[in-house]
Amino acid sequence: MTDQHAQGPNDAGAEVFAKNWRQVAEKSQQLIGEFLKRQPAADSPLNPFAITQAFLELTQRMVADPKALIDAQVEIWREYLKVWQNVVERASGKGETKPYVEADKGDRRFKDKAWQDHQLFDFLKQSYLLTSRWLQRTVADVEGLDERTRRKVDFFTRQFVDAMSPSNFFLTNPEVLRTTFESKGENLIRGLDHLLRDLERGSITMSDAQAFAVGEKVAITPGKIVFENRLFQLIQYAPSTDSVHRRPLLIVPPWINKYYILDLRPENSLVRWMVAQGFTVFMVSWVNPDAALAQVSFEHYMTEGLFTAVEATLRATGESDLNIVGYCVGGTLTAGALAHMAERGDRRIANATFLTALVDFTEAGDITVFIDDEQLKSMDSHLAKKGVFEGRIMAQAFNMLRANDLIWSFVVQNYLLGKEAIPFDILAWNADSTNLPAAMHSFYLRNMYHENRLVQPGGITLAGVAIDVRKVATPCYILATKEDHIAPWRSCYRATGLYHGEKRFVLAQSGHVAGVVNPPDSGKYGHWTNEALPAEPEAWLAGATQQAGSWWRDWADWLRPRSGDRVPARRPVEGALRAIEDAPGRYVRRKSG
Repeated sequence: MTDQHAQGPNDAGAEVFAKNWRQVAEKSQQLIGEFLKRQPAADSPLNPFAITQAFLELTQRMVADPKALIDAQVEIWREYLKVWQNVVERASGKGETKPYVEADKGDRRFKDKAWQDHQLFDFLKQSYLLTSRWLQRTVADVEGLDERTRRKVDFFTRQFVDAMSPSNFFLTNPEVLRTTFESKGENLIRGLDHLLRDLERGSITMSDAQAFAVGEKVAITPGKIVFENRLFQLIQYAPSTDSVHRRPLLIVPPWINKYYILDLRPENSLVRWMVAQGFTVFMVSWVNPDAALAQVSFEHYMTEGLFTAVEATLRATGESDLNIVGYCVGGTLTAGALAHMAERGDRRIANATFLTALVDFTEAGDITVFIDDEQLKSMDSHLAKKGVFEGRIMAQAFNMLRANDLIWSFVVQNYLLGKEAIPFDILAWNADSTNLPAAMHSFYLRNMYHENRLVQPGGITLAGVAIDVRKVATPCYILATKEDHIAPWRSCYRATGLYHGEKRFVLAQSGHVAGVVNPPDSGKYGHWTNEALPAEPEAWLAGATQQAGSWWRDWADWLRPRSGDRVPARRPVEGALRAIEDAPGRYVRRKSG
């Protein structure tokens, strides 16, 4: 081979790199076309133009106080100078070794060592953290905004600063640059393929869903479907003990997601664990509705759903009463149902457990930024056309509550680094979204979130009965989670001042899902207990004792003496109801259209 035709390893690498970059350019053009085809409609319930008025009002308030605006600008320039001096000193080995601005503990965006060790990336990181905090602080300090507008501005400002993190961009993420160099751009090709795939499916891939097929890897606790109607199937789980507590346990999960969050893999299934503790467990598996169920209301979920499930559970076991569990909106429904039953003197529910369930929506968290008169009007228009609120849109809204963890981290991993999604059961479940009937969703948003009518005596009428949750005297176990972005724990605590029966409040570590799905063997998260129930949640926490390990054992200890004597185990095929099919049934497998 002559020198003219010889090709060294560097030349070969450059040729591969150039070839890969041509593929990146081609896929980028395809990506732009796909993106433009999928722009949101003007009446989208998450239409970004819905926040225009809030930021217009913010701007007017800021301009009205020019001195404060100038002072804020002078402050940020002074701080930039300090950051630059700090970076220069650290690079030269002189002066202090700590950064002038440090990321919050647990901020995984800047875990790569280059963010600390390389002068350029150190400066980028500190400048970004300084600017983002300054911007949020400046917005928060603007006077004259009403609380709803302030919350909306704060939320979308946070969305903006999260999106603009240097970790989210190819040229300013050291790990991405290093990976691109080492792989000769293969990561970007894979990443663009992932992005095109996700645009087609309409959501970010967070986990390998195939690794957690329903009925094969998750939702595999043995049981039978013993009842069904148009809204739900009822699962009766097979016992794993020779004897069980007499009083059955009925679980009412949220219909915003599928029930099997409480029956994931055997090692973290709350259902399997409760069955092993000697409880006869029944589970409501809600249907994934389509437009044919557009007129199904919140009231129907109570009458055709919860009440019918109570009746079927009692028929299956031959008992006269039961214990009930309501999770998230399933707990909100349970509170309304208990109030309805209190008006009628119906005592078929002996004890109630509420898992991260809102009843008082005064402080309902960041989700309220999507709920005001303007956006509800847009929502009604959308629901009138579709008949359902699509599950993927609901998932987008919830993901925005934790954008760095549930959006941007996957943008970096999937699209910039080109990595394949890892198998994670909770994320696979999170992606298995469900639709919501139009009538129910509109009622729920207006009456609960927007007007907080559930805590008003007679504020809501269900099935012809004006209800008052203050009349609920059923013994209650109330669980909240400390980092919950969907049902803030302080708001969950407010229920202790509403019900006038026996109450126990427990606060678990972590969030809305991970704090609930916390098996004892994991040893992962602890919880707080306090026998006293002062009026204010902060007073409760100040007097609480932190306990190691899962709240599951505390709950089982509370439930056992309230579940009756032990009786021979009851199997699904032995009761008054006959098995329709094996669990997990057809309804949970129905995908959103």
